[in-house]
Amino acid sequence: MKQLHKSPKVTLVGAGPGCSELITLKGLEALKKADIILYDALVSPKLLEMVSPNIQKKYVGKRCGKHSVQQEEINKLLVEYAFTHGHVVRLKGGDPFVFGRASEEIDHLESFGIPVTVIPGVSSAIAVPSSQGIPLTKRGTASSFWVMTATKRDGYVSEDLTLAAQSSATMVILMGIRKLKEISSEIRRFRGSSTPIAIIQNGTLKDEIVHIGTLKSTSKLLNTLDTSKPGVIVVGNVVSEHPSFFDEEIQRVLHSIL
Repeated sequence: MKQLHKSPKVTLVGAGPGCSELITLKGLEALKKADIILYDALVSPKLLEMVSPNIQKKYVGKRCGKHSVQQEEINKLLVEYAFTHGHVVRLKGGDPFVFGRASEEIDHLESFGIPVTVIPGVSSAIAVPSSQGIPLTKRGTASSFWVMTATKRDGYVSEDLTLAAQSSATMVILMGIRKLKEISSEIRRFRGSSTPIAIIQNGTLKDEIVHIGTLKSTSKLLNTLDTSKPGVIVVGNVVSEHPSFFDEEIQRVLHSIL
């Protein structure tokens, strides 16, 4: 490994929820000062176009069902490029510390004496529901919200999901589209089947799609979903704030009568 005269350093940057314009000014400035950018699967191509073509860009995304770069390999690349290029920007979707495995990368880099700076990003857990007019909290409806993944490393439903279902909090579930049926079944153990649910895919992008229903209509929603694409699941009464919820509810009532 040939080291350049530049001092090695890494900046972890949150790219935001999808739309290239939702990166922070500080994050964009870091991209423009990078010697090389290692970016994830959910990073907008338009965001990469905002920086000089002379800055090297390397894809290190992890996607379910597709060839992915393993985390161990990403850790090695970060160290290698820091020593051979200088300033490495690790560009992650959303916020680096929200299910972004940033702590693992920081620990690995610091074990080699490489300084790391973190620039927070707008998390999809908050921004995507907001883009659809769904508040995560509302006085008299929900005073808190839980953000969680659907399953643990062993593939089983997370205990946090079960605990959240027993509360009155809004539930925001990331990386759970493929487990939607199991998620709905678990939540229905503690909440009524008429509890509103929203599934939002391609959040904050031009082709954003939202599916609105209730827990009892999950099977119907699954028939309209593209489960190969990630999404944000929101469960709770705040979903009724979505402009189309009551139109959908009327259709559900009419369908049950007919």
